Amino acid sequence: MKARFFAILVSGILAAGFATAQSLLDEIEPEIIVETLQDSGYSIPAPYLEIELEPALSDVAEIAMLRGLDRINGTTQDIKITVGETITYERLEISLLACRYPQGDINADAFAQLVIRDIREESPRFVGWMFASSPALSALDHPRYDVWVLSCNSS
Repeated sequence: MKARFFAILVSGILAAGFATAQSLLDEIEPEIIVETLQDSGYSIPAPYLEIELEPALSDVAEIAMLRGLDRINGTTQDIKITVGETITYERLEISLLACRYPQGDINADAFAQLVIRDIREESPRFVGWMFASSPALSALDHPRYDVWVLSCNSS
């Protein structure tokens, strides 16, 4: 009985202390936190530190290599498409708007801007950039077909 009372007392004290700590953090000005952290050996948290990012440099390619998968048949097909071209793969219309790769290294990660539409539908199923290194990051949402970027090529 004493152990249970002690556990309830300790949990009540800890809960009260946590609530007080939260309210104190809410009342401290962000400038004070930044000044305090600048004087210490710790890094400044991201919300208070302005970060300047260098623009990602990339080169433009004229041709993209894609791979299409028919999930029902289990077959794949490599698709070669040039910028500005629209091709038909099974029941999909695929338009390539751009194909880019990291500057100076065409064998590195490719990314292509695509518009993919099922010919039976009015609106496109996919509009945006696909990345060769992370196909699931920005993927086509279709029940039967899957399309992803393999590489960019020069003419």
